[in-house]
Amino acid sequence: MSGKARSKQEVRHCRRTSYPQRRWRDLSARARRLSKGELTMPGRQSVLPSPRYLSFMGCGPKRIAHWEHWSSPDAASYITGIDYYQQPRTCMLRLNELYPFVGFPVPASDEPLPRPDDPAHHSTWRWGDQARDGFQQQVAQRRFGSREQMLRFSPLQQADFTGWSVVEDGDFSSEEVIYQRYRPRYPAAWGDTAPAGSDASVSFYNTMFMWPLLVFGYQNFLDICLEPEFDRIMEEFAEINRRVFRAFARLPVNFVICHDDIVTSNGPLCSPAWMRRHIFPRYEEFWDILRSAGKHVIFMVDGCVDRFADDVMTCGARGIISEPTTDYRALARRYDNPFLAGEGDCRILMRNDPDQIRRMVLDMVETAQMSGGYMMCIGNHIPWNVPGPAVKLYLDLSAQYGYR
Repeated sequence: MSGKARSKQEVRHCRRTSYPQRRWRDLSARARRLSKGELTMPGRQSVLPSPRYLSFMGCGPKRIAHWEHWSSPDAASYITGIDYYQQPRTCMLRLNELYPFVGFPVPASDEPLPRPDDPAHHSTWRWGDQARDGFQQQVAQRRFGSREQMLRFSPLQQADFTGWSVVEDGDFSSEEVIYQRYRPRYPAAWGDTAPAGSDASVSFYNTMFMWPLLVFGYQNFLDICLEPEFDRIMEEFAEINRRVFRAFARLPVNFVICHDDIVTSNGPLCSPAWMRRHIFPRYEEFWDILRSAGKHVIFMVDGCVDRFADDVMTCGARGIISEPTTDYRALARRYDNPFLAGEGDCRILMRNDPDQIRRMVLDMVETAQMSGGYMMCIGNHIPWNVPGPAVKLYLDLSAQYGYR
């Protein structure tokens, strides 16, 4: 992309107002009618809208739905009385019976799992039920031998990132290759359109910002991102993602969850000017592809996204799932029933103070009254070391008070 073309794109992004609120109101009204059986989609299957679908669409289901980042097998064992490592599927099925409004992930089988704290593993890291010897950024930081090699790197020439440890490992050499990799995840009978009312979704971790961060490593990325050669690298990553989002536009899904960690808990990593040059115009482009195919975008990001929330919504996101450092009430006041999730704080759970946990849950329920798209969520994750009693109390209080 030429400098002149990019300048026009930046101007277009800056001038554009948020994705029309009237359009969101129309979509929410259609979703409400669908949930009451008052609306059918000619030539399209319909299902009774799930609480997640209604939340995504800002329709305010009576029971406040949850979206939990769950990797706490020890808490599951504590709550259910079933040893997760001996019967992982049975344990999680029972957890879902106890709290049906959450939707916990369920393993495919009851095959026993090795305990990650077994000294035989000699591992350094732990994530959920898995022991790890390292993490992604250690690999990325050592991938290239020099700064010059990084600036010469061609994402398009590479194309196939299978085995690269960039979260979205796979072949991105063409739209069709990507489509064929994702399409088997959905029922063949759906064709290219998900049933109306279904919360069927597809997610992508490397929406734009994550590509260079995962390929080069955090420190290397920050070291080279202002170099003139970096413009070409970002444009090549953008071309890869055009293939991704054109493929996603063909999938039978109603929602696309786009992840990019564009901020930290303290706010932006890169300046607004850099973001509005390299990132937000491409979000707008990618999400236009999805919206033209009838898909809705949910944006997922770690940290405090307050500084960039308006940019994200302007680009066409239906809402944001983030972490408790984000001001969710400000977003609820500023937009018409946006999807919002992530206000809950695992630091409060870690303290295992019943009064603080109760206060947190009641605060979340109060925010839910401000937006029909609000979902309860511990935004900074429920990891393996959160005390089981704290998790149980959070879920029990959510069951008791989690209503609009």
